[in-house]
Amino acid sequence: MNMTQKMLAEFLGTLWLVLGGCGSAVLAAAFPELGIGFVGVALAFGLTVLTMAFAIGHISGCHLNPAVSFGLWAGGRFPASELLPYIASQVAGAIAGAGILYLIASGQDGFSLAGGFASNGFGEHSPGGYSLTAVLTSEIVMTAFFLIIILGATDKRAPAGFAPIAIGLGLTLIHLVSIPVSNTSVNPARSTGPALFVGDWAISQLWVFWVAPIAGAIIAGFIYRMFDDKSTN
Repeated sequence: MNMTQKMLAEFLGTLWLVLGGCGSAVLAAAFPELGIGFVGVALAFGLTVLTMAFAIGHISGCHLNPAVSFGLWAGGRFPASELLPYIASQVAGAIAGAGILYLIASGQDGFSLAGGFASNGFGEHSPGGYSLTAVLTSEIVMTAFFLIIILGATDKRAPAGFAPIAIGLGLTLIHLVSIPVSNTSVNPARSTGPALFVGDWAISQLWVFWVAPIAGAIIAGFIYRMFDDKSTN
């Protein structure tokens, strides 16, 4: 695949992740009596990755996440020369997904961005009121384990064809644990899209959801190298 095809795939895949995942939180999570709650939102995020992994995994690898791209680079699975175009496509897709979600959500009387629009945050903007330290810890650890799942599931020694399921369920589990802490990022692009629409506090806290996921992913990439065949020779 050429770079244009890969970038388009990453754009569309990340758009779907934000529209499906954040859309479930904004449109369906708190719907009177029939809301899907945290469990539904967690499942929605997992399903976006699972479906896109099958749809575009063979085109771009289905990163959909700057942290994943960095983690795969650290793990020796992705060239540094492709980091910038991948990340640019992912962020653009996330913004487009958030834009579509805004057009849909704002069609309801009384809609307000004051509800957070599924943005990530700490302190008073954490769903459970968690501190900056707690959020940093959660985002680093959860992203690190997400990358270990990805690197392991896509390892040539792993059973073929099951990687999308493991990765999608892994992301679901991560959300089940950490939605109360930070609204769960583990993905700088996913955090950037909604934050640009909310502005104010969401922008000022956005740095956390770039630094922590990328740090966790890079740590995991280097750790997984220890499981490489070459490391035992």
